[in-house]
Amino acid sequence: MADTSIGTAEQLRDPNYTPPLAKAVPLGIQHVLAMFVSNVTPAIIVCGAAGFGFGSNSPDFPQMIYMIQMSMFFAGIATLLQTMGLGPVGARLPIVQGTSFAFIPIMIPLVAGQGVDAIAVLMGGILVGGLFHACLGLFIGKIRFALPPLVTGLVVTMIGLALVKVGIQYAAGGVPAIGTEEYGSLQNWTVAGVVILVTLGLKFFTRGMLSVSAVLLGLIAGYVVAYLMGMVNFGNIGRAAAVALPNPLHFGLEFSVAAIVGFCLMSFVSAVETVGDVSGITKGGAGREATDTEIQGATFADGLGTAVSGLFGALPNTSFSQNVGLIAMTGVMSRHVVTIGALFLIVAGLIPKVGAIISTVPIEVLGGGVIVMFGMVVAAGVSMLSDVDWNRRNMVIFAIALSLGLGLQLEPGALQYLPATLKVLATSGILPAALIAIVLNLVLPEELAAEATEEVSGGMSGHGQ
Repeated sequence: MADTSIGTAEQLRDPNYTPPLAKAVPLGIQHVLAMFVSNVTPAIIVCGAAGFGFGSNSPDFPQMIYMIQMSMFFAGIATLLQTMGLGPVGARLPIVQGTSFAFIPIMIPLVAGQGVDAIAVLMGGILVGGLFHACLGLFIGKIRFALPPLVTGLVVTMIGLALVKVGIQYAAGGVPAIGTEEYGSLQNWTVAGVVILVTLGLKFFTRGMLSVSAVLLGLIAGYVVAYLMGMVNFGNIGRAAAVALPNPLHFGLEFSVAAIVGFCLMSFVSAVETVGDVSGITKGGAGREATDTEIQGATFADGLGTAVSGLFGALPNTSFSQNVGLIAMTGVMSRHVVTIGALFLIVAGLIPKVGAIISTVPIEVLGGGVIVMFGMVVAAGVSMLSDVDWNRRNMVIFAIALSLGLGLQLEPGALQYLPATLKVLATSGILPAALIAIVLNLVLPEELAAEATEEVSGGMSGHGQ
């Protein structure tokens, strides 16, 4: 419900309107709270997969704190590109940028167990993928036909399915604890359970910012319980510097075919997601369709923000859908409100102690949060799929893409004889599923007779007409 004390109805729909500072600052902080956990989680997951994250006892653990710090800093920089603009770059709309979940299933196979040295390969892929993403802005409107809800919904669902295993591992105690008595202990699941229960309670039984920030508040509740159980260690905070600037090429740059191809292909999905978010903001906040200039500028900013992130050790950026919902909820379309939120992120990214505080959160607490978040990614994909006309043609396309994509993800050993580059790309599951769905959707005829699927559907042929 819009707060008319902030401005008139016409002002609230105007991206260029600046509310009174006393109102604008809290609104900007709201945007940060709504995206904060999702923004720093990919860095924690990637570092954990590489072997220097939570529970690893690695001497490189401070590198995770740096990546968390850069996640905040460059989310703020990318958001400023969107809200303030730089020439043709930026939509000049209240778009919040943050670190993308979409690329995690691509990044994990590239770094798995290889330590901090493997991060250079990611940064090379992020740089090239970001520049490619920016180039998509030149013709984004012309490629949207190849990515209908059948494809985008499948890809988002696959991303969520690839990540849910991570949530369970974290809740049980983290990858380093696998094989020990601690893994899956009642204490670990109790802490994760508190996070899930508090999150669900706030999400369903409260309104406004309490509901929007349910995951963050659930994590805080779990953190308190973990502290009372003696699971929190504050040692990293004292060792962290008071202020630190971004370090160019902190992890180095290394260019790998697998990383470049993977990041470039996922950029298509990220670009289409951004188009959807821009449209959602203009429809929900201003009651109009997004212009071609806004969509193009948003795509430029998405890609450029990602490319710059890769030069300083941060992960790919994309527009954050939860903040689109927040704009619809508050009714405030002002881009300057989001600019204030971006400045908060930049300041937080310059203070390593913020990253150090985040690193004190026990892995089990984070596990409870990501179980909810990654489950919501799956649910978002299913929601997109609800827009599909489930005729038998689309059912077959979905069936083949899902079977191969998810199957390769679950059984990567089936591709042991593939060259290393192809193996990394194929076992992500997402890229094979997306490519199969795109190609089949473009080449298969529109009509498929009802009896054509009966022999393989086991009596469950669905309700498509």
